[in-house]
Amino acid sequence: MADGLAAAAVVAAPPAAPPLPILLRRVLALAAPTTLVAAVQSLCQLVEPWLAARQGTAALAGWAVVLPFALLLQQMSTGAMGGGVVSAIARALGARRPEEASALVLHAVVIALLFGLAYAVLLAGFPREILGLIGGPEAAEAAAGYCAWLFGAGAIPAWLANTLASVLRGGGRHALASRVLLLAWLLYVPLAWALMEPAGLGLPGAGIAFALTMTAATLGMAAVVLRGGAGFRPRLRVRLQGALFGRILSVGLIACAMATVANLTTILVTARIARHGAAAVAAYGVSARLEFLMVPLAFGVGSALTALVGRSVGAGDWATARRTAWAGALMALAVTAGVGLLVALFPATTARVFSGDPQVVAIATSALSIIGWALPGFGVGMALYFAAMGAGRMAGPVAAALSRIALAVGGGWVLSDLLGFGLPGQFAAVALGITAYGLITAASVRPGVWRARG
Repeated sequence: MADGLAAAAVVAAPPAAPPLPILLRRVLALAAPTTLVAAVQSLCQLVEPWLAARQGTAALAGWAVVLPFALLLQQMSTGAMGGGVVSAIARALGARRPEEASALVLHAVVIALLFGLAYAVLLAGFPREILGLIGGPEAAEAAAGYCAWLFGAGAIPAWLANTLASVLRGGGRHALASRVLLLAWLLYVPLAWALMEPAGLGLPGAGIAFALTMTAATLGMAAVVLRGGAGFRPRLRVRLQGALFGRILSVGLIACAMATVANLTTILVTARIARHGAAAVAAYGVSARLEFLMVPLAFGVGSALTALVGRSVGAGDWATARRTAWAGALMALAVTAGVGLLVALFPATTARVFSGDPQVVAIATSALSIIGWALPGFGVGMALYFAAMGAGRMAGPVAAALSRIALAVGGGWVLSDLLGFGLPGQFAAVALGITAYGLITAASVRPGVWRARG
């Protein structure tokens, strides 16, 4: 009888987590293609201000005032709600429920249509009113036509393309999703230039180019998904179910709120710095731009973690889920440390790449010499945030995001104003907020939190 009990215990014991080298290879195999797309997208976004500047100062101001909303659209549709889609499908497949994964596709498409429509109605319908609150009437007027095309014609296709790419990633087909998106982004830059300059459409030409490339990406992605590219064929004739919407929204809505908080952090810190003058705002903009660069760098690894962790959690293997998350975090650290430490060690050289104004360079050098050291930790926190989406354990990342905004804004007031440290105190508060984000997110990836619920 004792032998029988021992045998039963062996059978019931959870499988041992794979060794770290194997997990690293799994993450790398899925992360590489997505990282390539993220890098190309980042380069395209760096070309945009150059093209806008060639249209004049008003056009550049119009582009700048639209940028936070354009970034938020991409972050929500790709990493936030897109992460909810990846997580839901990966968990369904990990639990060997392919019929649920098939039904989730239609629910994801409905969510994408509704969110895309909301962007189109608000930002294409009321561009002068909304943008005027941020950049003033002149910038809003310059951006109105661009905004109408970018969101009015491009928001729904962008949401659909990124949602269908998330369906493929949920099925572990990261390379397939990346090929379609890579072609779209490579097409975008020459098309934007052709419409803005030779065609003489100016800034609205960039919005038209975005709408056309995202429409093409949606059609290509839909053809791939409908052919079973995600490893299953989606069921389009299925009754919509609240439970399946909940599988996606329980992760996606929280992630969307966190993306909004991240952008709000930058906006509020910029508002605090504005009283020090335009040079200080421009200098902090250099630091904020590099901070946002950590997001696409970490997203390549993070998107792989959402799928791999989701599969393990769906199968009930929480030990492998946690170990996979930490393997990805180490990989994200290696990727983001290269940028962060380079910036921290050579802040003046970095600042001069973005500006020739001596005052801007001096303030940016101060900012980067303080904030640069925190950037690798931000990359690790972002990677583990995507892993938490796969696990469906979002409390830790939410606490981390709230701590970040509290320290960056509230801590900035204490250090800069109350204690009199000025701009260096504000920059230190930003660095503390980023560090807290990484540490709190990392602390939540532990057995006591990442485990099956009774």
